[in-house]
Amino acid sequence: MTAPTTWHWVRHGPTHQKTFVGWRDVPADLSDTDQLARLAADLPSDAVIISSDLTRCITTADAIQAGRERLSNNPHLRELHFGTWDGVHFSEVSEKHPDLSRAYWETPGPHTPPGGESWDESAHRVHTTVQHLTRKYAGRHIIAVAHFGVILTQVQMAIGVPAQQVLTHKIDNLSVTDITWENGTGRVGTINRLV
Repeated sequence: MTAPTTWHWVRHGPTHQKTFVGWRDVPADLSDTDQLARLAADLPSDAVIISSDLTRCITTADAIQAGRERLSNNPHLRELHFGTWDGVHFSEVSEKHPDLSRAYWETPGPHTPPGGESWDESAHRVHTTVQHLTRKYAGRHIIAVAHFGVILTQVQMAIGVPAQQVLTHKIDNLSVTDITWENGTGRVGTINRLV
């Protein structure tokens, strides 16, 4: 028996991109300093904080760190890897790869964008890291600044549903999604909470 570890997943600040944004490194708009201050104050003060190694997450984590212990930026918490779709408008991807793009979103799992990774591969990459850190920081709170897809893979893992079901959830920028892990079992608290 290990003590429960609660993850507070924060989606990075908005990027204002109108295309696929996966591993492409684009900045976040962190101009809403009032919302960032409310978020920093709302999260547990004794938590450790970690982020994806992409700029939009690093700078968001910097903005809400508020004296908390910072863990190294982690490439395993990167967004879904869209491969050659990254930076391309959704309509263009749909036109070039109609069957694959539809399958990728409607029945996510094994479908892989050219040069990218499938939902299942992304979920495995993220969850392996989450479980390692859950054991390492057992009984603690972990604030993780990450991405839309990353957060939803962990909601999926915690509630044990097919990926297409979690894709119905909205994950707003600077929202919080809380998941507690205990002895390998996940429990979702809130999804997409805005402060």
